[in-house]
Amino acid sequence: METFTPALFVAALALVGAVIAIAALLSGLVERSGIPQVAIFLALGAAIGPAGLGLLEVGLGSPSLQIVATLSLALILFTDALSLSLREAREHAGLAALLLGPGTLLSAALFGGLAWLWLGLPGPAAAILGAALASTDPVLLRGLQRRRDLVPGARLGLRLESGLNDVVLLPIVLVAMAFLHPEVETDGPALARLGLDLFLLGPGAGVAVGLFGLATLDLVRRRIGVRRDYESLYSLGIAFAAYSAAESVHGSGFLAAFAAGLTIAAFDVELCDCFREYGETTAELALLLTFVLLGSSLIWTGLGAADAKTFGFAALVLLGRPAVYGLALAGTRIDRRSRWLIAWFGPRGLSSLLLVLLAVFAGAPGADELFRIACLVVLLSVLLHGGAIVWMGRRGDAAPEPSPLAPLLSLVGGGAAEEPALASAREPGEAAEPFADPDRIGLAQVRALLAVGAPVVLADVRKESAWREGDVKAAGARRLSPDRPADDARVMGLPSDAWIVLYCT
Repeated sequence: METFTPALFVAALALVGAVIAIAALLSGLVERSGIPQVAIFLALGAAIGPAGLGLLEVGLGSPSLQIVATLSLALILFTDALSLSLREAREHAGLAALLLGPGTLLSAALFGGLAWLWLGLPGPAAAILGAALASTDPVLLRGLQRRRDLVPGARLGLRLESGLNDVVLLPIVLVAMAFLHPEVETDGPALARLGLDLFLLGPGAGVAVGLFGLATLDLVRRRIGVRRDYESLYSLGIAFAAYSAAESVHGSGFLAAFAAGLTIAAFDVELCDCFREYGETTAELALLLTFVLLGSSLIWTGLGAADAKTFGFAALVLLGRPAVYGLALAGTRIDRRSRWLIAWFGPRGLSSLLLVLLAVFAGAPGADELFRIACLVVLLSVLLHGGAIVWMGRRGDAAPEPSPLAPLLSLVGGGAAEEPALASAREPGEAAEPFADPDRIGLAQVRALLAVGAPVVLADVRKESAWREGDVKAAGARRLSPDRPADDARVMGLPSDAWIVLYCT
């Protein structure tokens, strides 16, 4: 049991500061090289752990680990729901159903069955391990989805899966935990109470906190105004309030956090981008901090548990996902390359470990063994999937070729009928003086450039959320991130002598 001391407090602050500073300084290198952040912070944990400098040693019973892991999982679920585009989920409901049904749930059943038959684990323990290993790592997936050369079909599938799979798997873990405790009643009334706590009280508290938080923010913003930087902090307040509210009524705080984020996303209120971005960044830093704590010693216990049986189980798990998802997506209209990428990139990481840690923190019998097996799978996954991301970057896969320049003057889905919407945005006198304003360019100016045969590339530089959820997109436009346009242009091989017309709303 940890005892609070001034030295422990200083060490904790130093660790948090180091994680934040290193994550910031290496962000550019990580993005360009494709080296997984997870691997870097596991190495950092090993360097300061007992086998390295001996500055940090964390056990499974550590209160610090429990606090950080709990906050991390709550933030993952909240930001996953908050970032979920319900419009996109509705438009691709068939794909989402395949990813969550034949994909996620069938994978969990397959891995649980393997754990029961191959490893001889009890049924509830096997269900926990199967559900945990069906979860994908948000940090590795986020790094993959930031790649500009990732094909659109794979980006869509991975985004839908990462936003929804944890909330499908979490109830399996929570219900199975009840069956692992011999002293817990599992008769009809007890199961009914468990269902009430999990599926009504938890989500209900999350919805209530989300609605109250939105209403309060809107009222205060209209009456007296809210600073943008504090609006970003407000998102964390809602996540933690939802978790606490549910736990206070014996519901699941994790499901409440997801429900609160989903409520905000469903109402589609006008929020500054910082609201989502700050929550996502904070969640990512919490995850990396947890990886450092686990990397000091705990995650390496997976290597100590490796024998022929557990290593064979890990290999079957890593090979099982491509087989399951390959079959699930076989009948879809997604292109073959996208199907392969979705099937292969199901990296196991902190989400898997956090789900198993719930059983550890609850004192479930045999949970320590589940954790060690999960650690072995996660380490192999970081090596295989992280290495695949680096390999993709070194291959330098070319981005899709731009569409012909002619469609640049129409809008996707609208054609000539929507062209007046662009024309109405012209400044007075723009047609007569095509280049009067060096900082702006309109439809008439684009026509003038095309008329003389000038190379023109239309670039959409809207914020990620506005680009993904917007109803109108310019046909043939290349997608450049507003945060790193020059890097994206180099990756796409845009000609340096072309006119790059930036499209933003």
